[in-house]
Amino acid sequence: MAIRIVRLGTPRVAGEGLRLGTVRRPPRGVRKEDYAKRDYYDLWLPDLAPSAESVKLALSEPFTPEKWKTFGKRYRHEMKEPAAQRLLALLAALSHQTDFSVGCYCENADRCHRSILSDLLAEQGAVIHKDDLDHFAGTWSEDEAKAFDAALAEQRGEAS
Repeated sequence: MAIRIVRLGTPRVAGEGLRLGTVRRPPRGVRKEDYAKRDYYDLWLPDLAPSAESVKLALSEPFTPEKWKTFGKRYRHEMKEPAAQRLLALLAALSHQTDFSVGCYCENADRCHRSILSDLLAEQGAVIHKDDLDHFAGTWSEDEAKAFDAALAEQRGEAS
């Protein structure tokens, strides 16, 4: 039993289970009855999506490690709200009982709230699928990866 961290709209993998869309908005141009058929999500869970203001910051150009750090702090702060904490705890508990997935539309998982959401779920005791634990590997230059790792460590409250 475990949670998979996925990109919404991509083909499902065997045993993925129920797919939860942790996005602010439903997919554009897709009829509601087709969300699951087209591998977006089975259940929409916008309460675990970043706020519109945080998304605007994250999507502004150019993307920098400093913006990611600010986005991460904002999103983590948003996820400290009681409703979000209850959902995180619920999903963490369910991960010990059944397989399911959470996801977002972003192409690059390491520049997406789902990477932070994965950490938040793990911090709540969730079981994260082993294939999704190393979702940052190989997509950035060495300098970008170092800056990202430092920003992520600071978000987690780890010493640099």
